[in-house]
Amino acid sequence: MNPLKKRRIALGSLFFFIGLCFASWASRIPEIQSKFDLSEGQLGTLLLCLPIGSMLGLPLAGWLVHQYGSKVVILWGGVVYAMILPLIGWSPVTWIIVPVLVIFGLMGNVMNIALNTQALALEDEYGRSILASFHGLWSAAGFAGAGIGAGMIFMNFSPTIHFLCVMGLSFVLIFLARPYIVREAKSTAGGGLVLKKPDDLLLRVGMISFLGMMCEGCMFDWSGVYFKKVVLADPALVATGYVVFMGAMASGRFFSDRLTLRFGKVKIIRFSGLLIFSGLLISVLFPIYWVATLAFLMVGLGVAAIVPLSYSIAGRSKMYTPGVALAIVSTISFFGFLLGPPLIGFIADLFSLQTSFALIALNGLGIVFLASYRKEIFNIPVLKSTS
Repeated sequence: MNPLKKRRIALGSLFFFIGLCFASWASRIPEIQSKFDLSEGQLGTLLLCLPIGSMLGLPLAGWLVHQYGSKVVILWGGVVYAMILPLIGWSPVTWIIVPVLVIFGLMGNVMNIALNTQALALEDEYGRSILASFHGLWSAAGFAGAGIGAGMIFMNFSPTIHFLCVMGLSFVLIFLARPYIVREAKSTAGGGLVLKKPDDLLLRVGMISFLGMMCEGCMFDWSGVYFKKVVLADPALVATGYVVFMGAMASGRFFSDRLTLRFGKVKIIRFSGLLIFSGLLISVLFPIYWVATLAFLMVGLGVAAIVPLSYSIAGRSKMYTPGVALAIVSTISFFGFLLGPPLIGFIADLFSLQTSFALIALNGLGIVFLASYRKEIFNIPVLKSTS
């Protein structure tokens, strides 16, 4: 087999591994809530530990990758990330699970930046866009993790046993992938902790990713509520919107690389923005079950390529190393993921849920504008597919 192909499979298995770990934790959240007898508000407060850890991990990740290289961070960070999972299930009291979840969120983003840095180096060797397919494997792991979690619950396994099994599988994947994870060439571009002002390129792709992640966060948290309260779907079909959105996003990431190779990054980003805008607007204007299902599918396809292409462009920054550039863009975009869901709720309280979705639809137009205005800023001659 081609050495590049082996590396791609190995790296893909690690993207799958971090997605599996996160989905495994998510599948047992209801049991964690029952274990500590938490109200919905208390659970929401507990869940804030992950984004807090993620935000702490973003600047640290850029420094670690710049200082030690993505290979070291991936291998050691992967082991630590997998080992934290059983600690979540084991934690006997809230004052223990809180710091464990913060560290879990922190290590998740350290792994995110390190893996994407390694993927960008491999993408350069391929000479074409391949980053989205790795993100597709992360999304696919979400379905696998949910399925494994459901099976573990059915067989009456505790979260601790469940997480230990996932940890063991993770160690196997890390061990098998280890020989194919390489040291990237040392860059002389800016490194260090991410406390600097982004250049025009990173600011632009950061804002594109910010708008995309805001839509993604809203769909994660509010798609089920929208189908229940606006679409008035049958209770057994309330989850349809979420499942269709997630499925479209995951599958879209597997074929968006081919479309990017043919049409270029900027055109795909613009088209993605149009899909997001059109899908959300249709769901607002025609809140009918089948129409809304098709609309949410459009949004999933639109969101699919935004983050992978933003990362791919950011990794070509001439001012920063890939690891630091990715951390800067992730920092900007992550605020969108955090801001979107509560913003939806706030606007819905003042007006209506449909009004909230209509306003979030404007994010799609914002993405189109940012990818169209002075688009020459994206012309970095690294990949043939870069527009």
